[in-house]
Amino acid sequence: MTIKLIIDTDPGIDDAMALFYAIADPEVDLLALTTVFGNVTTPQATRNALFLLETAAVNIPVAEGLSKPRELPTYPPSSHVHGAEGFGTLDVPTPQGKAVSETAPEFLVRMARAYKGELVLCPIGPLTNIAAAMDLDPEFCRNLKRMVIMGGSLRAGGNITPAAEANIYHDPHAADFVFSYGCNITLVGLDVTNRVICPRSYFAQLAEQSPKLGGLLHQMAEFYIDFYETVGKFNGCGMHDPSALVACAAPNLFVTEDHHLRVICSGERSGETVSDPNLSSEPVKVCVDVDIAAVKKKIFKNVAKLV
Repeated sequence: MTIKLIIDTDPGIDDAMALFYAIADPEVDLLALTTVFGNVTTPQATRNALFLLETAAVNIPVAEGLSKPRELPTYPPSSHVHGAEGFGTLDVPTPQGKAVSETAPEFLVRMARAYKGELVLCPIGPLTNIAAAMDLDPEFCRNLKRMVIMGGSLRAGGNITPAAEANIYHDPHAADFVFSYGCNITLVGLDVTNRVICPRSYFAQLAEQSPKLGGLLHQMAEFYIDFYETVGKFNGCGMHDPSALVACAAPNLFVTEDHHLRVICSGERSGETVSDPNLSSEPVKVCVDVDIAAVKKKIFKNVAKLV
């Protein structure tokens, strides 16, 4: 049975990996993309999303999202990780398509109502659009079948500060709001994604199987892995966003624990995800273990089919 899916994304090298996986997996019916800042600015994210879809010959809507955090000042993009345009050294051409007229929060609210109880939403960037959608419609999260978020960490520490994972750090107030008032949430954070590591050879083999789209990911991954090596990680890159997409289609590959979550929104620990049993919010299913080999195989098997 296929899942109806929307990805909220800030492409981003591992976002590109995640998107191509979602396009290729027959268990996924990808309905649309919404865009947000993070790895790049929001206008860049929209352009990159349109470029990836056009490169893959996929015609689905893209809705542009908000351009700054809920309360904090705007952060500069993570160009040292993903490159100035988001895809390493790749020059991203201007796509032919345009975003729809609705904002991402408006679009998400409408789609959640149209597919009530069926839609899976996978945010793989900051949660700014998601919090705004909840502002527009208090029933937004309840209209979803599930929300699978790439972000946070319970026990693995951070990747942008010692305490914080980047997606949560870039808009901690939005994340805290979503965790406090959302429901049907699964969190795929660094506790598992830091363990799904793919070396250069993985992407080289992918390029052999899928010269166009796999080759594009191989080119991007070289830049991404170069960054990982600058921070002392020499065995490859973490498959953060692709792992979250696999969790949408194959949740059986992950082990979860229920936690009531809050996010620290100021100070040195800003962006840290905290489990607090005293909270009255609905628990979040936090991924704490993963079948690493199966996730890597599932990503490769599907992306390798793309021409």
